[in-house]
Amino acid sequence: MMKTGTPKRIRVLIVDDYAVVREGLRSIINAQPDMSVVAEARNGAEAVEMFRQHRPDVTLMDLRMPVMKGADAIEAIRSEFPRSRIIVFTGSGSDEDIYRALGVGVQSYLWKSMPQEQLLEAIRIVHSGGRKIPAPVARVFSERVPQLDLTARELGILELIVTGKSNKRIAAALRITEGTVKAHVGNIMRKLDADDRTQAAMTALKRGIIHFE
Repeated sequence: MMKTGTPKRIRVLIVDDYAVVREGLRSIINAQPDMSVVAEARNGAEAVEMFRQHRPDVTLMDLRMPVMKGADAIEAIRSEFPRSRIIVFTGSGSDEDIYRALGVGVQSYLWKSMPQEQLLEAIRIVHSGGRKIPAPVARVFSERVPQLDLTARELGILELIVTGKSNKRIAAALRITEGTVKAHVGNIMRKLDADDRTQAAMTALKRGIIHFE
């Protein structure tokens, strides 16, 4: 008679800058008969390195972290490992956070306030190749207007606008002409449907396009 082997556990990587969160998740996950935590990371840079070392089945990724933010880590991991399975597990998320995360291919987006049963269900669904996107998250993603996408240069200028810098100071900081700055500012206001710089700055902060840590 052939012996049946023990079913393989779902190998999970936890990424969060708070030790108490990592400890709580580790306790919950390791208590499951079909899961185990194989590695932990405190920021996005560590997450990329831990993923390379351990190749987890599922990664739980926070978004707001030092050194490298979660969204940047997701992009780095997905570009190197296109078949990676990642769940965003965050305390808060703006519309822009949701759009960016789903845009780079995460399979689930959950808030930390959700019951642990939903988290465990999501891990199993994502591991099996499925997706678990709560209705409010899916609605934000589907309703977002593609024309709001800003280029890297526009994002950089918008960040300086939010800090109160004039076109002249932005031009000096970025080593471009003031005329070029004005052209970018015009594009930014059009994409954000803003009447002036102040409204553009407020919109950027409200939607989470620009963050102040």
